[in-house]
Amino acid sequence: MYMDIYTRKSQWKWYLAAAGIAIVIISLLYTRYLAQQLVNRENHQALQFAEALRSLGKANRDSTQYNCDVSLHSLVITQNANIPVILLDERWRIIEYQNIGDNNIKQMDTADVRRALNRMVADWTDTIEISAPPYFRNYLIYSHSRLLPMLNFYPLVQFILIAAFILLGYMGFSASRRAEENQVWLGMAKETAHQLGTPITAILGWLEALKATNEGHEQNLEMLHELGNDITRLELVADRFSKIGSKPELYPTNLYEQLELCREYMQRRSPRRITFDFPVPGENPPMMVNINPHLFDWVVENLLRNAIDSMEDGRGDIHCVVYPEGNHICFDISDTGKGIATGKFQTVFKPGYSTKKRGWGLGLSLSKRIIDQYHGGKIMVKRSEVGKGTTFTVKLPKIV
Repeated sequence: MYMDIYTRKSQWKWYLAAAGIAIVIISLLYTRYLAQQLVNRENHQALQFAEALRSLGKANRDSTQYNCDVSLHSLVITQNANIPVILLDERWRIIEYQNIGDNNIKQMDTADVRRALNRMVADWTDTIEISAPPYFRNYLIYSHSRLLPMLNFYPLVQFILIAAFILLGYMGFSASRRAEENQVWLGMAKETAHQLGTPITAILGWLEALKATNEGHEQNLEMLHELGNDITRLELVADRFSKIGSKPELYPTNLYEQLELCREYMQRRSPRRITFDFPVPGENPPMMVNINPHLFDWVVENLLRNAIDSMEDGRGDIHCVVYPEGNHICFDISDTGKGIATGKFQTVFKPGYSTKKRGWGLGLSLSKRIIDQYHGGKIMVKRSEVGKGTTFTVKLPKIV
């Protein structure tokens, strides 16, 4: 059930990504359609402009044979406020221009206009021949208005704005959700520690009463002693929960010795067919790190418990190795269990994710919080292969 939460979450990410891509594609296609309509319109306007120039030229050359009202032609020419045009003679000398840079320039064939002409020719700008033989042969060079490239860039601007809005919204909601989750975790941990305290105190009182009534019964006293050990363990669990949310005290500790304590505790409570291969403290130089022993033991025990649970038929090996890496001291815990799929290396640390039928999916999430936030280190899946086993790595800052 808990695995399905993150499976559905991953699927929704793909659905949203597909929807976003579809929106961008539709926007691009529609923008291309609008751009093509604008191109066609401006081409038509350029042809009208050329025809107006041609008619005016004929009227100026022979007013007796070509006698008509040219006011409309003049209006077409003067009303062009968008399309860049340059009129050239047969030797490609600049005669007139519109919408090229600063139209207040009166001198023809200026360097600025010539550069604009070269750019228009280099950009495959259209050319219209305006001829009225035998009188003249002129050419009209035109390009499209500035609105066209702006329209072409519109989908990109739209995509950037939408992406920025979604990203900021996601970051805001994620931060709010994490803050809410933190409050839930802290409240649950404090309440658990509080609820455990009362029955533990009562059990301790009953234990002392039982010891007093069983003086001389060695077998009963031995069982009561083990019961006392379990109560001590419950006190430790309550103490761990009480430390969640508050900054714990860190103490210089030999990593080898603390790992050995965890191994001894977990090996006594694991199937006999599971072997533990841990470094022996006395055989290695001390590796000193700052840790809170209670919380650190919780992390290691979670890793070992997951390794034990992953073993088929209660049979397998658990191996630990300690080594320095830059400014950190690292240790790897490897098992020969069922392994983790590659795509789940990050998901296993999410609250609620578990492959166990009765698992709550909180162990690794709390372990990551303890290592990352309280010890300034990192915990990660170093490698894993389904059916062959998993290796977790924990990095802790080295004491300088």
